[in-house]
Amino acid sequence: MKHFGIDIELKNKPELDPGFIPLFKFNEAFLKTAKAEFSVAIEKDNNQVSVISTFIHGDDIHRDADRYYIDRLLKFTLWQKGGYKIYVKGDDDLCNWLIEAYSESGSRAFDAEFFGMLYDENFEVVKCDNLPEQNEFRAPVGGHFDGCRIGADFGGSDYKVSALIDGEVVYSNETVWNPKMNADPSYHYNGITSAFKEAKKQLPRVDAVGISSAGLVGNNRVLYAQLYQMVPTDRFKAEVRDIWSRAVKEVCGDVPFAVLNDGDITALAGSINMKKKNMLGIAMGTSVAGGFVDKDGYVSNWLSELAFMPLDASPNAQMDAWTKDIGVGVSYFCQEAVIKLAPAAGISLEEYDTPAKKLKAVQNLLADGHDGAAAVFRSIGAYLGHSAVLYNNLFDGASSILLLGRVMSGKGGDIVLETANAVLADEYPDVSVELLLPDEQTRRLGQSVVAGSLPQITK
Repeated sequence: MKHFGIDIELKNKPELDPGFIPLFKFNEAFLKTAKAEFSVAIEKDNNQVSVISTFIHGDDIHRDADRYYIDRLLKFTLWQKGGYKIYVKGDDDLCNWLIEAYSESGSRAFDAEFFGMLYDENFEVVKCDNLPEQNEFRAPVGGHFDGCRIGADFGGSDYKVSALIDGEVVYSNETVWNPKMNADPSYHYNGITSAFKEAKKQLPRVDAVGISSAGLVGNNRVLYAQLYQMVPTDRFKAEVRDIWSRAVKEVCGDVPFAVLNDGDITALAGSINMKKKNMLGIAMGTSVAGGFVDKDGYVSNWLSELAFMPLDASPNAQMDAWTKDIGVGVSYFCQEAVIKLAPAAGISLEEYDTPAKKLKAVQNLLADGHDGAAAVFRSIGAYLGHSAVLYNNLFDGASSILLLGRVMSGKGGDIVLETANAVLADEYPDVSVELLLPDEQTRRLGQSVVAGSLPQITK
């Protein structure tokens, strides 16, 4: 097949979505004939910079292919690492096209507005002759179980808190709350401090606090999270950005603390228990959460927002309702993927009123031997096999991918894993990437306990 004039060879197509074009396949074919250097640097807070050095064609014949390739690569990296200022160096036409794309009226206006809001900065794309140097933050967080620690995990429907003494869990509790529907930041603050106070009572002292949270996190601050979706913008900036540091200080004093998003905590738990590094965690549930532990066992402060990274190059790929972009992860690896594929499998889900119920209905059909339901999970497995190679390529050679979430539960998860491994073996025999399900120790070790191990206690 051809896409923007680039020849793509593809053997293993998802049976319910034959128009799917793996983005890795396009990138691989594109780069075979691209010889002109093109570079991008993405800057974010604390002078951190991520640099992309790649190639384009730089001629009129491949103009559309060049634009598409750079557009998808930059989009992927933005949602992977974050940033608010883009420096571009190379072909003038492509540089000018990117400046227009990220303008208020451009094709990437949503991304520009969102990332500007995320960092309280004016998002911009600038041409330059010399890019800033790479400067990415990494921290050896996690795996510290010495001392008296509090670990907490704040989700959309409940929060969990644990008290640990030298790695032993002496207290653990789960509390229902409803942060998404509360506009007053004091509701959130009181919930967080209540969790800390609850655990503190079980300890002789508090040496450190570790936090897992849904949403986007940077430098122990809230960048964006649906937990606070009802909070007015002005109060979010004034009262939510630094909510964790204020809560820790009020309850526990000046102790070390660290915050990671729940995807990073999941990857960290797998890395600790399975003794593997270069691990990408993918949680396939309501949405697609991600986290990454690098080759040194470090967790970066990347966003790892897999839900909005592109992976399908098809011009007919499904549009995401929020970002208004097509072919991004949320349509391929979570409940939305099951719902999207069901009609092609002859399954009607109109009688069910929530995504969770629709997923369960398809899983029930699968348990009853419905081949259409099996085809849904085989198609997701094909998506995963092709996308695992993309993640391996763009997540610094991620050699292990840990798969979690409701979509991976039961027989459906087995089909996904089996199909993905078959695609990898047949289509990418030279790529070394291992797909894993969590072992029992990882399942038992809850998010709050792993979060408690985040900060290092200086002695």
